[in-house]
Amino acid sequence: MPDDAKPITMFSDYVCPFCYLGRQSLEAYQSNRDEKLPVEWRPFDLRAQKRGPDGEIDHSVDDGKDEEYFEQARQNVERLQERYGADDMLGMDDLPDVDSLDAQIASHYVQEAHPDLWEAFDEAIFDALWVEGRDIGDVDVLADIADSVGIDGDDVRAAIADEDRRERVDAAFDDAQELGVTGVPTFVYDEYAARGAVPPEQLEQLVDGN
Repeated sequence: MPDDAKPITMFSDYVCPFCYLGRQSLEAYQSNRDEKLPVEWRPFDLRAQKRGPDGEIDHSVDDGKDEEYFEQARQNVERLQERYGADDMLGMDDLPDVDSLDAQIASHYVQEAHPDLWEAFDEAIFDALWVEGRDIGDVDVLADIADSVGIDGDDVRAAIADEDRRERVDAAFDDAQELGVTGVPTFVYDEYAARGAVPPEQLEQLVDGN
């Protein structure tokens, strides 16, 4: 891959089912390219409106997402599961209730410290939640995922406990909003964007203009 290859940027949150499906679409698109496109991940906090001053999620906060919203989301997820062949993906109601903040902090660390292993780590986090139903809000689980892809789990523990890195991830959430990202996944290439778990052919159009 050329060193100067322009990356595709993906804003995502691990608890988002459409981000998992968008990852499947991106992999399908990549498999049909002569040269793999670099991926530049950017964190996004779907639950920002529910976070209190201490960073914890306050489930009593009304974010406007009622049962009708979630039922529509379930139907869309099931439709895309079938389209993308994501047969192993768990249903939205089968998952543990997790906070993805620590997972995003861990991913932020891996992307900086081990860029060659970040993609494997990213995929492993998604699979841990959406295929295996593991609690990716648990630091022990994240350390185990890191070990599984060749990263020292203790280094991931330290990164999650690092207040400076936590503040940097919070700043990245703010940056995403300032850039106009309002939902995920959002794919950006050369100042053009595609939002949602778009099919591989739409990613091809975004990147190659076909």
